Amino acid sequence: MKTVAIISRKGGAGKTTLTVHLAVAACIDGKETAIIDLDPQASAAGWGDSRKQEIPAVVSAQAARLPKVLEAAVNNGADLAIIDTAPHSETAALAAIRAADLILIPCRPAILDLRAIGDTIDLVNLASKTATVVLNAVPPRGSLADEAVEAIRLKASALRAIAPLGVSIAPIRIGQRAAFVHSLTAGQTAQEYEPLGKAAEEIQQVYKWMCDALG
Repeated sequence: MKTVAIISRKGGAGKTTLTVHLAVAACIDGKETAIIDLDPQASAAGWGDSRKQEIPAVVSAQAARLPKVLEAAVNNGADLAIIDTAPHSETAALAAIRAADLILIPCRPAILDLRAIGDTIDLVNLASKTATVVLNAVPPRGSLADEAVEAIRLKASALRAIAPLGVSIAPIRIGQRAAFVHSLTAGQTAQEYEPLGKAAEEIQQVYKWMCDALG
């Protein structure tokens, strides 16, 4: 089983949105997939409760129980586990980072998100891991995304002097699209709500990239 951790010390970065969308993409691809929700707000678990479909499986858990939950997922035949984390819990984030084969950091191209990303990178480096930033909620027009990429590179470069592993940036950007909001409200994802839409296409591209990154 492969494990992906979705982390960010900034609230509202899009962790749960990315988690559930990648999990559904994996299910569509025929993979047995589990979402592990470590956030006390249980947003992913609430989304799972509102779904008509039984997949993906969604488990709400405490960080201390993560190894046991991952073991249970393996024993139940899961191919993929995606961990959704809380923004303000260093313990949960570190547990997810240490368990993960791939770490994704969703980040909006906004100044507060970019200022906060250093704290997230610090946690990744503390665990001697690498991570990939996924630009999320990118406006359809303007240069904010390009400016954000440059800011992230500068931040990573500055941190690399003391923590050489650093981060990379995913080649696919996720746009600011209404389908993400409307689909989650309905207990779905963009792929299910609007299968031929731009949001579904972007998630599919991120999913394919993720699979390549996981090997």
